Amino acid sequence: MPVSTIQNASLASGVPSAAKLPAGSVLQVVTGSTSTGVTTSGTTYIDTGLSATITPTSATSRILVLIGQNGISKGPGANGAGLKLQLLRNSTVLIKIQGYGGYTESSSYNWVGGVSSAYVDSPATTSATTYKTQFGNEQAVAASVTINNDASTSTITLLEIAA
Repeated sequence: MPVSTIQNASLASGVPSAAKLPAGSVLQVVTGSTSTGVTTSGTTYIDTGLSATITPTSATSRILVLIGQNGISKGPGANGAGLKLQLLRNSTVLIKIQGYGGYTESSSYNWVGGVSSAYVDSPATTSATTYKTQFGNEQAVAASVTINNDASTSTITLLEIAA
């Protein structure tokens, strides 16, 4: 049978709904990215600018969150500075991804590069849900930490997985 006939036959039968797909099927993919640098010397978590919003098609779906947070560095100024990084669903902290990123026992500049992380969440909702990262300085010292240094691009990918 020619390829075009097979494709037409498949289309004629329709596309299965999410409810008919087997567990583990990817129902949708949403991505977000940022290359805007953010710097802080404070210990309070602040937004990195990396986020994505997904509206699950089923309350039983799982969301696989893939993070590539790049351009992590510690500026010069004090011993003991290091970057801390966390993942949130809306305003709920899900995991601490990084602690003491770029930490050194010296006051010199330190470039870490990037951190990758994966997390499987069960948001139990069909409402729009935002996933984002936040960061801060691990210790109250006179040195800064930076995300997306030198316009590095960070990405977040959300995959809705059928349960």
